[in-house]
Amino acid sequence: MKKEQFSTRRPGIIGEEKIRQYAVLIPMIDISGVTYLLFEKRSSKLRRQPGEICFPGGKLEAGESLQECAVRETMEELKVVPGQIQVLGPGDIYASPFNLMIHSFVGVIKDYQNTFSTDEVDEIIKIPLDFLRNQSPEIFESKLVNEPPQDFPYEWIPGGVKYPWAKGTYEILFYKYEDWIIWGMTAQIVKSVLYLMDEYNLYNK
Repeated sequence: MKKEQFSTRRPGIIGEEKIRQYAVLIPMIDISGVTYLLFEKRSSKLRRQPGEICFPGGKLEAGESLQECAVRETMEELKVVPGQIQVLGPGDIYASPFNLMIHSFVGVIKDYQNTFSTDEVDEIIKIPLDFLRNQSPEIFESKLVNEPPQDFPYEWIPGGVKYPWAKGTYEILFYKYEDWIIWGMTAQIVKSVLYLMDEYNLYNK
C-alpha cells in the first residue's frame, strides 16, 4: 500500500474478523394482485434456531458477494431458479450485539409455486405487505451487562473491582399475524424494510 491511498481507504470494522456475516433475501410475491412478504418457518431438525420464522438466507461463504449469498440460499431453501429472483437492491444491515451482521436484500420472486427444501424449512408463511405496513411492532427492552471473566486483572484498571462498567440495552420487537409471531432479528429487519419500501415506493411494482 502507498501513503497516497490512505485518504481514500474504506474504513474497516475493529474486531470484524470475529463477526459472523449472513445475508438474507426479503422476498415479495404477488398473488392475484396482492403483494405478500414471504417468510420461512425453520425446520425443527436444524441445530440453530429450529422453528423460528425468518427470511431465506444464511452464512456468507468464501469467494461470494453478500448478494450472491442471499440469492444462493434462497434458491436452496425455496427451490427456485435464478430467473425467478429479481433483486431490487440492498436493505439495511442489522448489527447484532452478539457478534453477527445480517445483510438484507429486497427482491421479488416470480411464479412461486410454494416449493421449499424440507431439510431446512418446515413451512412457508405469506403475510400481506399492507398488513405489516399498518401494524406497529410491540417493543421490549433488554439489558446488556458486562461480566468480565473470573481471572480478569482488575488491578490493572482504575477503580479495580468497583470499575463503573457501561451498560447497554437493545430492543426486541414482535409482529403478530394470525397464529404467527415474527420477532427478534427478523422483526428488526421487517421494521427497517417497511420504512424503505415506503421511502422508495418498492411495493408499487
